[in-house]
Amino acid sequence: MKEVLDFENFKAQIVFANESQEEETFHQSELVQLFPYGLSVTTDAARPFLLLKDEAHQYTLPVAVSAIDAGVALSQSNRMILESSPHKFTAVLLNSLGIQIKQAVFVEIKGAHQYLRLYISGHPQTNSVKLRADEAMSLCLYLEVPLFATKNFIGRSRVMSAETEGAAQKLQNFGLMDKGSGYLN
Repeated sequence: MKEVLDFENFKAQIVFANESQEEETFHQSELVQLFPYGLSVTTDAARPFLLLKDEAHQYTLPVAVSAIDAGVALSQSNRMILESSPHKFTAVLLNSLGIQIKQAVFVEIKGAHQYLRLYISGHPQTNSVKLRADEAMSLCLYLEVPLFATKNFIGRSRVMSAETEGAAQKLQNFGLMDKGSGYLN
């Protein structure tokens, strides 16, 4: 029974009632280009949201990222300090191999995770890879990869974001997230 009710790890493993859908299929004309807008730290500080908006600020896509990826994205966006990123090596390696990420498209939601497909050129065997968004966002921002999503995906992500925040608030109300790490009290 302890494995089922392991409240120490429960907050990061929120499971949603909505079933995940298969990877979206789309035409390029259906995609909305999105740009980094800001970072939102909700009641669950372990899961901040990177906010992406279209050029007209009509659509907002909340992207759940890890605290580490959020910190990297913030430090990379600070133009007041000398450029430094853990992605420098990856960028140099991709460039030396002649591989370029042409665009990233959000394509799937599974549980509490969003996935994006990175479309690449210059690789002899593959033209795309699918990754969890929280593991790739700061790299995409560092490489200035154009980001896209369908309007349907944006809507479903907003629901996921609201469910994540609501579930985290419920856990906090029950005192399950009050162990106090000493860093964010």
